[in-house]
Amino acid sequence: MAEPKTVPTGASVAEFLEAVEPPGRRDDGFVLREIFDRVTDTDAVMWGPSIIGYGVQHYRYETGREGDWPIVGFSPRKANVALYGLQLPGGEELVERLGKVKLGVGCIWVGRLGNVDLDVLASLIDRSWIHARG
Repeated sequence: MAEPKTVPTGASVAEFLEAVEPPGRRDDGFVLREIFDRVTDTDAVMWGPSIIGYGVQHYRYETGREGDWPIVGFSPRKANVALYGLQLPGGEELVERLGKVKLGVGCIWVGRLGNVDLDVLASLIDRSWIHARG
């Protein structure tokens, strides 16, 4: 079985965020880092070249594939931001209150952070963090 490609790298989160383009997405990345840092009370870690993750959880699928993945995290990409680990069963009402987002299989896509309720986002992060660690 192939080794996972997205693993902690030891790269600098601050340096990654400083290089994010466009500048508005970079600003969103710094805001998100502050929220995730505060809610999780843990240090951010680079996973692969573009995911900022918090904590680690082990997964195993029925197919036999397994590995580690951040409990929660985000990736500021050129067109939007991907939020990871926030879609838990029973949390649909919070996701609906989040604002203008698109749901992916494993992430929530945000076009502009200004279109998202940051208090609801903090609640989603907290809920997922507690669930995974509890």
